[in-house]
Amino acid sequence: MPVTSSARRDEPEEHVGPYRLLAQLGEGGMGVVHLAMAPDGSRVALKVLRPHVIGDREARERLALEVSSLRRIRSPRIAEIIDADPDGPMPYVVTRYVPGLSLYHHVDEEGPVQGRDLLHATACLAEALQAVHDVGVLHRDVKPTNVLMEGRSPVLIDFGLARVSDDPRLTRTGWLLGTPGYLAPEVLYGDDATAASDVHALAATLVFAATGRSPYGGGPWMGVMDRVRRGEHDLTGVPEPLAGLLTACLATEPGDRPTVPEIRDRVGLLQAGLEPRPGRSAGRRPTAPAPEQWTMPFATAGAAGAAVPAPVDDGGTRLGRAGDPAPAAAAYDDPATTEIPAYREAAPYQQPPAARPEAATQVLHADRPIPPGHGPVVSADPTRARPLPAGPPPWLAPTPPEASRAQRLLQLVGLGALAGSVVAYAPYLGTALVGLVVLVLRTASVTRQRHERRRRLRGRERWWDVPASVVASPGYAAVALVGALSGVVVAAVVALAAFSVGYLLQQPLSTCLVLAGVGFVPTLWWGPGSQRLRETTRALVTRTARTEFVGWFVAAMTLLGAAVVLGLLFSAGPNWAPGVGAPWR
Repeated sequence: MPVTSSARRDEPEEHVGPYRLLAQLGEGGMGVVHLAMAPDGSRVALKVLRPHVIGDREARERLALEVSSLRRIRSPRIAEIIDADPDGPMPYVVTRYVPGLSLYHHVDEEGPVQGRDLLHATACLAEALQAVHDVGVLHRDVKPTNVLMEGRSPVLIDFGLARVSDDPRLTRTGWLLGTPGYLAPEVLYGDDATAASDVHALAATLVFAATGRSPYGGGPWMGVMDRVRRGEHDLTGVPEPLAGLLTACLATEPGDRPTVPEIRDRVGLLQAGLEPRPGRSAGRRPTAPAPEQWTMPFATAGAAGAAVPAPVDDGGTRLGRAGDPAPAAAAYDDPATTEIPAYREAAPYQQPPAARPEAATQVLHADRPIPPGHGPVVSADPTRARPLPAGPPPWLAPTPPEASRAQRLLQLVGLGALAGSVVAYAPYLGTALVGLVVLVLRTASVTRQRHERRRRLRGRERWWDVPASVVASPGYAAVALVGALSGVVVAAVVALAAFSVGYLLQQPLSTCLVLAGVGFVPTLWWGPGSQRLRETTRALVTRTARTEFVGWFVAAMTLLGAAVVLGLLFSAGPNWAPGVGAPWR
């Protein structure tokens, strides 16, 4: 459940364990998340679990086991678990408080992540996944709503936490299905999730961050899942330095995807503007964590049993011991194994070393039959690495310069000043010209919206989409005309009021007209029906700002144009064409 900075006060003041509740941050089927104050005065996010989530002893034991694994994760890129009480009268889980919007809402409000911010977000999320995988945990549900933006840095949340039986993303058997557009193909085919599955979800989330849409489009879930299985993704809008890497991460075969360490290496090279050396190690193939890492989502404990059946000792099929064959790992050497109890007390956390080829694989004691196909997977030998093909990968193109926010702001100010000065110098023709520009921009917004909607429903672009948009453009223009007229009329009324104020103050005619232009432009920008105008204008400004020279040139020319027009106004007076003079003469 995403935790944002938007909160509402809870009255009266309450306590859960040693934590004082300050405000409610959100709620869902699993529980209610509160902003709380810890005994040491720090602020935390406290999730009070609903009674039906952990309604029996087995569910509480599973929660305790899950928390013992997740508490070992330490990284600034995740909202790690700080505390939990699965046995109290009001069970809860405490995590680090992240004061920010989810990636989904951030993109919705601020637009897609671009330039160096996108590379930074990629590096941060890869670092978060690495920290999770290093302690043997699979996230299983990486998606935009499970990423919070702490400033410009993303933070991964809800790792290892599952959903309850009334979650619409569950199948009828109680298995967590996840969000269709962010599931890996092998998961849809019924295979176990692996580290490669998290890589696939990470890439889909980054495509959303870069474009504002899922790579597999929208529409009915069955269609989305079919496109995922067939690998029909749409990366239009992803900048080229990352497009190739994300395409590799979205491969339908898990073994064809890069590992998380390899992703971090490649993004590091992109951030540094370097090329990889030929023959660099590609890292090992992503595999599921060792069986000690049976970290299944725990919320389904209160649903239909559990997302992953807990072992019981009844003589049925057991998890493999050291000498038993492991079909899923037939291609790899089987290192030594150590049998441990299913619910042992977690050891104190220690940062795992970078590489431990000699580490033993730990196997849970089997005390419940394991469904066919859910046996342990033995990790590959980390010393076996596949070299990259000679030469730099084709996706390593030079990183485009980040669009300067100051430059974009200066362009918007210049465009506004130019529009206001044109309205002041030629009240009739200028207003008509600005209204025509608004109509064109709004028509472009409607066309783009309808085009994106068709593409989301189908999952990819078709060759006839552009001709169809051209044919439908008169209808789109008619839709845009209503909003354009209402916006221009309201702005003209405000401009007339501003002119009247100057006239009553006995200001010169030119000054009164400048006041009218100053009232006209802001009202048009923020007035009724202005969202389409703002979106389209900002998109154009962002596009020009990607090339530094073009961006500064546009800003300079618009400001220079506004100065020239104002100079004409004060030197030669206003132009009342097509009229013959001022309306009051």
